[in-house]
Amino acid sequence: MIVGQKTMAEKRYKLAKEQIKPLAVGHGACIASDHIVVDGKKVGFMYRESPSNTVDSGWRFFSGEEDQAYVDQPEHLAFYDINTVANYDPAIILHLGAAIGTQLGRVEGTDRFVQEKFTPPEE
Repeated sequence: MIVGQKTMAEKRYKLAKEQIKPLAVGHGACIASDHIVVDGKKVGFMYRESPSNTVDSGWRFFSGEEDQAYVDQPEHLAFYDINTVANYDPAIILHLGAAIGTQLGRVEGTDRFVQEKFTPPEE
């Protein structure tokens, strides 16, 4: 392990396991930024791409404050059950059935999200 990088087991999550409730069970896995699960920030930007495996829903969740250098560091992103992310920000639940290619941005200061033009990430 490189100094300064933390594995999932070493991260200090904002919510304890006991605080996670069944809000969005059965939606599969997603990728979320540490800004959400470690820092406790709300989801500011989310998109759904083609899943990378059979448990992946294709959803990707970010605070919207991450820059490219941050997301280029793999230790800042991890796979989580969507239910976990929904516990950090229940406003996402309404949109979990959206199609692949959906990209949503939060309306600042609200729990509303609006459709944005989808730009698939570069491989």
